[in-house]
Amino acid sequence: MLVAVVGATGTGKSALSLDLAEALIATGRPAEIVNADAMQLYRGMDIGTAKLPVDERRGIPHHLLDVLEISDESTVAAYQAEARAAIDDIIARGAIAILVGGSGLYVSSVLWNFRFPGTDPDIRAALETELETSGPGVLYRRLQELDAEAAASIGPHNGRRLVRALEVIELTGEPFGSGLPDESMLWRETAMLGLESPRDVLVPRLDARVKRMWADGLLDEVRELEDHRWGITAARAIGYSQARAQLEGSLAEVAAIEQASALTRRYARRQVGWFRRYPVRRWFDADAVGNAAAALDTIDA
Repeated sequence: MLVAVVGATGTGKSALSLDLAEALIATGRPAEIVNADAMQLYRGMDIGTAKLPVDERRGIPHHLLDVLEISDESTVAAYQAEARAAIDDIIARGAIAILVGGSGLYVSSVLWNFRFPGTDPDIRAALETELETSGPGVLYRRLQELDAEAAASIGPHNGRRLVRALEVIELTGEPFGSGLPDESMLWRETAMLGLESPRDVLVPRLDARVKRMWADGLLDEVRELEDHRWGITAARAIGYSQARAQLEGSLAEVAAIEQASALTRRYARRQVGWFRRYPVRRWFDADAVGNAAAALDTIDA
């Protein structure tokens, strides 16, 4: 059986997944957790991703944490293959797989039958050259003409995803189809559970969380990682980008924290919209008592 726990950052997905796994184990059903947070894939990126330390995982097996170096580029296609392999293995051993995370496209790639077109090095090279010489604005305007929905989802600044969208369109002659299709076949039967918080509750929590990252030693963590080459994906991670700018002297600490807070709030707002499209069996108030027992009842119903 596959269970998915989704929701915006700061709503307590990790805690619920642990509580639910323990509740399942108490009923004689072993459970294991599969990470679906793109930045928690990276080794050494712990404080800024709110990655659970090993001693806080309650002895429950976790998969797809710390599997990439910060120099590696994370791709949805590679993640899909690895996550599905982990889930297949867990289920084959008679356990329940709990997919947990807030990276919407990563979660969707596992739950639905997403197929990823290949790449063409010549098309990719031409688009990357255009991105470097002309900037993302030109690519964004072209994507707006070819696939307005994909352009709206990607935005005008994400050059890497703009290049990929235009490459897929040129390869396939079809829209990029960014986001979750309205009528998609599930990969396998899944019990989807959602966590939510009112905006006026979530925003102060997110702001406090970002401040706590700095207090807990994010700058020291980034200093330790500076011996490695940062790939594009890891370097753009919220919190890490601002911490690096602070260490380089281009941002004061107050500005770095405020910028990371603003980006975190914006990211949470996008997550809410993304996951609201899912056929979630039940949405839980993130601050309610007894969510694990209610979640167990929901997946057993």
